[in-house]
Amino acid sequence: MSKFSSFNFSGKKALIRVDFNVPLDKATYAITDDTRIRAAIPTVKKILADGGSVILMSHMGRPKEGPEEKSSLKHLIAHLEQSIGVKVLFANDCIGSEAYQLSASLKGGQVLLLENLRFYKEEEKGDEAFAEKLSKHGDVYVNDAFGTAHRAHASTAVIAKYFSTENKMFGLLMEGEVAAGEKVLLNAQKPFTAIIGGAKVSDKILIIENLLDRATDIIIGGGMAYTFWKALGKNIGNSLCEEDRLALALEILEKAKAKGVNIHLPIDSTIADKFAADAQTDHCESGNIPSGWMGLDIGKQAIADFKSVILNSKTILWNGPMGVFEMEKFQEGTKAIALTVAEATSNGAYSLVGGGDSVAAVNMFHLADKVSYVSTGGGAMLEFFEGKTLPGIAAIQKL
Repeated sequence: MSKFSSFNFSGKKALIRVDFNVPLDKATYAITDDTRIRAAIPTVKKILADGGSVILMSHMGRPKEGPEEKSSLKHLIAHLEQSIGVKVLFANDCIGSEAYQLSASLKGGQVLLLENLRFYKEEEKGDEAFAEKLSKHGDVYVNDAFGTAHRAHASTAVIAKYFSTENKMFGLLMEGEVAAGEKVLLNAQKPFTAIIGGAKVSDKILIIENLLDRATDIIIGGGMAYTFWKALGKNIGNSLCEEDRLALALEILEKAKAKGVNIHLPIDSTIADKFAADAQTDHCESGNIPSGWMGLDIGKQAIADFKSVILNSKTILWNGPMGVFEMEKFQEGTKAIALTVAEATSNGAYSLVGGGDSVAAVNMFHLADKVSYVSTGGGAMLEFFEGKTLPGIAAIQKL
């Protein structure tokens, strides 16, 4: 059983670092996507059920000069009360006297939300004095913010040093994220297929290189595929291409070959005469795109090829779309991959989907509950699979 699940929070004040950096409507400040809030609720409810009290702390947005209306966490109160089922108290300053009075007087079953941590520049600087001030709110520190685990900020990493080993732990969300990530990165059943998409090779180079030692197959889609085709001397028309990464793309292909890893590029593409929803479209080989046209999605043959690889896999990691799926004309490839990952999962494969666009895709096509795990962390998940040590994880794990 996990440390969190076996811990009895009765009579304890649990200070939880959550990731409530949710999008708000600019006019009404209503939450437009509550995924991150919903992900943290089980952790909060377990503590309350034990008879403990909860102090929630988070950042939201990128406030530059202290407090600002659009980044205030007070806009989340009503939604939180509805989600948790209890009244949520609010402190309009995370380390002010009012905040300390509220946290000190909390009784079992009560919830307090602190104002945006990033209203203080010390948060992002990882300031020790600020971290120590925050630590005064709770008896137990729970990190449940995987989305910020790659940041060495005061509330995500530094604060852990002010709690004893037995009184700091991951919440249920963080436990799930770490377990899912380690299962794929360290204990993947073979064949292990990584599906890597998105616009740029430069954004994904580290994850690809790290996976060359782990995956049996790597599927490359999205705009980045055309840099590989150009490196192979093919015609890609006006498709997205990082000219300064051509040598690197060839190097990746050579490394993969030496390690016995199969790299799969999309053999054909849906092409367009402009980057627009009303563009004229056609289909052709990815390495023979006419001048003035650009590849904006993988083609039917590529879909069939990739489907065959995915359905033969026991472990699947998906990070990045196959095309410009936000436009209906160019979403067939990404949708087909999403459906295939779901099918492979139902056949017994373990699938982890992460990265903002991939998560948006499985949500768009209503498949989030048809894959094994959907990660809540974009940048954090990417860095985890690049093989980097994440400060928010290390702060709890190094006991």
